[in-house]
Amino acid sequence: MLFSSHSTSAQPARVVVTGIGLLTALGNGAEANAEGFRSGRRGFRPVTLFDVSRQRVQSAAEIDLPASWPRTRLSAHQQQRLDRAARMLLVAAAEAWTQAGWTAGVENLPVVLGTTSGGMSLGEAFYRQCVTTPTRLRGQARRVTHYQPQRQALDLMDAFGFRGPVTMIANACASGANAVGHAFTLVRTGRAERVLTGGYDALSHLVFAGFDSLQALSPTTCRPFDAHRDGLALGEGAAVLCLEAETAARRRGAEILGEVAGYGAATDIHHLTQPRPDGEAAWQTMTAACAQAEVAPEAVGYLNAHGTGTPLNDAAEGAAISRWAGAAAARLPVSSTKAGIGHTLGAAGAIEAAVCLLALRGQWLPPETSLETADSACAFPIVREARDATFEIALTNSFGFGGANASLLLRRP
Repeated sequence: MLFSSHSTSAQPARVVVTGIGLLTALGNGAEANAEGFRSGRRGFRPVTLFDVSRQRVQSAAEIDLPASWPRTRLSAHQQQRLDRAARMLLVAAAEAWTQAGWTAGVENLPVVLGTTSGGMSLGEAFYRQCVTTPTRLRGQARRVTHYQPQRQALDLMDAFGFRGPVTMIANACASGANAVGHAFTLVRTGRAERVLTGGYDALSHLVFAGFDSLQALSPTTCRPFDAHRDGLALGEGAAVLCLEAETAARRRGAEILGEVAGYGAATDIHHLTQPRPDGEAAWQTMTAACAQAEVAPEAVGYLNAHGTGTPLNDAAEGAAISRWAGAAAARLPVSSTKAGIGHTLGAAGAIEAAVCLLALRGQWLPPETSLETADSACAFPIVREARDATFEIALTNSFGFGGANASLLLRRP
């Protein structure tokens, strides 16, 4: 049995990753993304998904959905009904599922997903039709049904032929990290032998216009931790991880791609959109993730920062990293991969965890090629050029509106 209401083991299980699926503006698949992140490529272009002629900013990191659909159990009719976010999620899930070697027929496989806007495009289409043709009802019931957040998790189950409990986490920009962290906890405590987890979000007009109206989007270039940074850039994408207990993975001879070793979450309740200036909750999550993994900050070989490129976020995170790492901060490589694919909101934490796993396997550091002048407050070196590295442990941060903070500690197998 894969799930129970209580821990079945007094000793926490080691939680390993046996499948990684990734879809971002840099490409489709883990291999294409590894090449893109390793070289510091940037995936921004003019927005084509909706009209941005009235917005201050008119570019984002759009993805290219693959021309061919992955082989799943969905009928042609079911596939036709999927919105953009659901398609992205299924593409990433198909890669992870295949790599892990999981098979259909499982009756109790938990799914834990993080998202913010999810199927927002369906809601926008519903509204537009209500306004333009209020008496036309064709398609509206389908939109309402598929707009429900659990619908996309249920589509996953239909696609790969399994069943199990569903957990959807919508906790602003920490959603993806929270989802992976919750899945990790289920396996670590013995409540599940394996869990399908990840995060996904598609660009939508409402969200894009909202960030633009807040003047949070950069009108120039997204430059996290730059002295002259002026805002974030939006992107979209999906990442799915197959997590399972190490004993179970080894028993079936699965290839182990990495390990999730620690997770920390905290809320600072400082402000609806602004982080607490001293980064207290961020420091707490990094400290908690390391403590759970029994790892000292100086053992961390790379830190994937939340690094949005906004003045307040980067300052608070910089203070938190410096406090957490102490003297080790001076030699800790840090970068924000949002400089290459934008802020993917609910998908960000899962995508960045996947990037860390790929970097650990390949022994390279993802550079932040848009950085011009590092902020003087950064007590740590920013990775600015593509380079190889030897390291065993990476930490990734995810922070969101409302004071949501999460950190994941990942280990090389």
